[in-house]
Amino acid sequence: MPSRELAYPLFDADNHLYETQEALTKYLPEEYRGAIQYVNVGGRTKIAIRGQISEYIPNPTFEVVARPGAMEEYFRVGNPDGKTRREIFGEPMRSIPAFHEPAPRLRLMDELGIQRSLMFPTLASLIEERMKDDPELIHVVIHSLNQWLHDTWGFTYKDRIFTVPVITLPIIEKAIEELNWVVERGARAILIRPAPVPGFGGTRSFALPEFDPFWKRVVETGVLVALHSSDSGYSNYANDWEGRRREFLPFKPNAFRQINEWRPIEDAVSSLICHGALSRFPELKVAVIENGASWVEPLLSRLADVHKKMPHEFRENPVDVFQRHIHISPFWEEDMAALGNLIGIERVLFGSDYPHPEGLADPVTYVDHLPKLSEEDKAKVMGGNLARLIDA
Repeated sequence: MPSRELAYPLFDADNHLYETQEALTKYLPEEYRGAIQYVNVGGRTKIAIRGQISEYIPNPTFEVVARPGAMEEYFRVGNPDGKTRREIFGEPMRSIPAFHEPAPRLRLMDELGIQRSLMFPTLASLIEERMKDDPELIHVVIHSLNQWLHDTWGFTYKDRIFTVPVITLPIIEKAIEELNWVVERGARAILIRPAPVPGFGGTRSFALPEFDPFWKRVVETGVLVALHSSDSGYSNYANDWEGRRREFLPFKPNAFRQINEWRPIEDAVSSLICHGALSRFPELKVAVIENGASWVEPLLSRLADVHKKMPHEFRENPVDVFQRHIHISPFWEEDMAALGNLIGIERVLFGSDYPHPEGLADPVTYVDHLPKLSEEDKAKVMGGNLARLIDA
């Protein structure tokens, strides 16, 4: 039984599955088999991308994982004792079937009191950045992953679990082809990395007019675009400052990099607005997931200031565009009422990040962090807003 019963259904915008080792390899064409390998390093299994071992996820098999909500105290009070990340995580646990399969996950959702959820992959976020010099390979590997997601989870399971496939954008025609493939199989939301898009001639913004055929098709399908935190490649900029080369390591904190943690989502949303995609396609539905909300007020202030000084650069008021399109799933420790005042409470989404250690062990307790909201607004945040986006 859930820890409490609420008077309204919960629709969690941020649940995660843990991929098995075959997720990225089972459907890879034979000629690409060497692109992703699992290798033994000192008795531990690591993932190698084109022969380069990655530490992005310390245990990419997910056989042993940190406990759900292991970092709640860290986010509630900080780290006054200077504990290591391992100490903060505490005792790990053996992975359970509910982390890997939809039927046991549905039973777990019942125990947690979650009626419906978006279900995001976890390991998938390392793919695009580590293959950005080979656009063809990115598309092949992403399609392989999506095939596994559909085969194992389905994109709409019992109309309760909405697994979110990845759409990569380097080659626009292939992106549209992949979008059509997942939508035909029931996808209701798609995951797009908040990052510049790699291509044969370098990177560029996904909000430039060359991507309009893709966004047009997104509008036609009605799917929700989820900009979920990922490896957006911004370690390249930090490396320029720190004088060394290292990949993005989400579980090895670094103070300098933490200061600029939300630059990728700021830039992604700014690009959608300033490069005009959201004005050219006013029916696009965008949800920002697992990026918090601390960046929202400063960005809105900057957009207003730039618009005041150069209105000719915009088709319409950029603040209005933000408030029309962008839905935010804030972290539980943030002020949801203040965010609602900025963008409208209809744009605020409950997301627990379950079963990640950064999330909530008991997702329903998210409602405890909405004390300033009316019961009607709580119902919107805890599920009504996302239901409107998915069921439309």
